[in-house]
Amino acid sequence: MEMKKVVVAGGGVLGSQIAFQAAFCGCDVTIWLRSQGSIGRTQPKIDSLKKSYTEAIEEMATGGEWCRGIADAGQPFDKAAALDRLDKAAAGLKLELDMAAAVKDADIIIESVAENVEDKIAFYKALAPLMDEKTILVTNSSTLLPSTFAKFTGRADKYLSLHFANAIWKNNTAEVMAQAETAPSSFDAVVAFANQIRMVALPVLKEKSGYLLNSMLVPFLLSGLDLYVNGVSDPQSIDKAWTLGTGAPRGPFQIFDVVGVQTAYNIVLQYQKVPGLFSPLLKKMMLPYNFKGMEKVLKQMLDSGKTGKAAGEGFYKY
Repeated sequence: MEMKKVVVAGGGVLGSQIAFQAAFCGCDVTIWLRSQGSIGRTQPKIDSLKKSYTEAIEEMATGGEWCRGIADAGQPFDKAAALDRLDKAAAGLKLELDMAAAVKDADIIIESVAENVEDKIAFYKALAPLMDEKTILVTNSSTLLPSTFAKFTGRADKYLSLHFANAIWKNNTAEVMAQAETAPSSFDAVVAFANQIRMVALPVLKEKSGYLLNSMLVPFLLSGLDLYVNGVSDPQSIDKAWTLGTGAPRGPFQIFDVVGVQTAYNIVLQYQKVPGLFSPLLKKMMLPYNFKGMEKVLKQMLDSGKTGKAAGEGFYKY
């Protein structure tokens, strides 16, 4: 059965992308936000996403880079139909401050609030009495385990993780990870939903902080940041060492700017708080890292408004 009403809690970089992709695929989508100020920060992200999708559709129509989240490769591409879906998605996406109104009759709620244990627990406690019986609840957390929060949701059997990569219209993966109390039917329903919104569902068969992608990505990002805060080199040179040396499209600081400096800051804090975030071998390798220095540099950037590409400046200016 298709999920028709989708609610995304949080309008950050990934929250806004998840909502927009679901709307593009025909879902009735609402983004729940905490405050009027959140609306002012989220709407520009929605407008920017419409522009990004438009550019991608135009490029696909002329034989350029293919975006699997927009259309199947190797099939005739209907540019007009894609643009029509895009217009409907942008026009139909709703922003809501009233939590009860936002989640009423939801088939699935995707939690995408800040990567902070206390914030997530507070959200789940407020949400639990408001959900319909049918609603499946998932977290898009990039590092935290769903078992940490299951008891606060009021529906552990319908609660699990669904983690997306950035730029999901191009990088269309969705990692699906259950916790001990997740019902198999809920897991299967979330896999089906991921496929419904044109993602490639990747089952994670064992609960793991960082899932598949971030278990590989986060150590790489922290390694780059450690080089910078210890004065070994500058962000531009560190990025070039990676991109020119490996052929990768982005270095660690370019990635930080895309996902947001706040996300980087939260990960650095979380690493210091959660003992089991990485494997014992990886943790041993990272012990010499200057995490206090990372925290200080990132906090200074946040305080000065250099929060990443969406704000016009992070480690780079845009």
